[in-house]
Amino acid sequence: MTRRPVIGIIGNHFVINDRFPATICGTMNSEAVADVAGGMPLIIPSDPRYVSVEELMETCDGFLLTGGRPNVHPSEYGEAETPAHGAFDRSRDAITLPLIRACVDRGQPFLGICRGFQEVNVALGGSLHPEIRDLPGRMNHRMPPDGKIEEQFALRHAVTFSEGGVFHQLMGTPEVMTNTLHGQGIERAADRIVIDGFAPDGTPEAIYVRDAPGFTLAVQWHPEWNAVDDPVSRPLFAAFGQAARDWRDRDSGHLRRRA
Repeated sequence: MTRRPVIGIIGNHFVINDRFPATICGTMNSEAVADVAGGMPLIIPSDPRYVSVEELMETCDGFLLTGGRPNVHPSEYGEAETPAHGAFDRSRDAITLPLIRACVDRGQPFLGICRGFQEVNVALGGSLHPEIRDLPGRMNHRMPPDGKIEEQFALRHAVTFSEGGVFHQLMGTPEVMTNTLHGQGIERAADRIVIDGFAPDGTPEAIYVRDAPGFTLAVQWHPEWNAVDDPVSRPLFAAFGQAARDWRDRDSGHLRRRA
């Protein structure tokens, strides 16, 4: 029996009942990986005390860079910390940023979501704006504070892709509707980052890494919500799953040849 590709899901630090530290990733991420990407979800404690980038790359066939409330620390893109930058997870920074760079170099696939989208840009030398709703002409992209989860993850704006670009080809359409649950956004794109989709207010929403040998797609919205049925989420996770299977098969071939 051929094993499913192992998808490492980057976890976030969380404190339960104000006293019990935990690593969480959100059930929706595991469901999307298992039910749409066809992978085996493996939750990763994003802390260099427990795992190394090298171990992760040997264990997993691909990585899901999840969203999360803590933000990338601004020192990672050469700026000073301010109250506007919000909370941080320095342990996650220490794992994901070098992991992204290593995956880009090696061709190992990853899919970035929300914070993961921002991490891809920062890992390759880009910067973030701490609160894009404060920029002239920008809308409030943050999650609505009230309402049921279905209302908070509801489709709220269009994303327009570059004509004939990677996302246009993947989705089969130049424009889709997405949810939006983020406060920060790309300020300066890294040299190798291709912005392939924008919100109506000009906020970057879909990117990939130029000339990378593997799957490097990342989106600012949350496609893990309703991934099985959503016509935008499903092709994204399906393509990511195929890239992870291709990596698994290629890696297996290397092992057989070495044996």
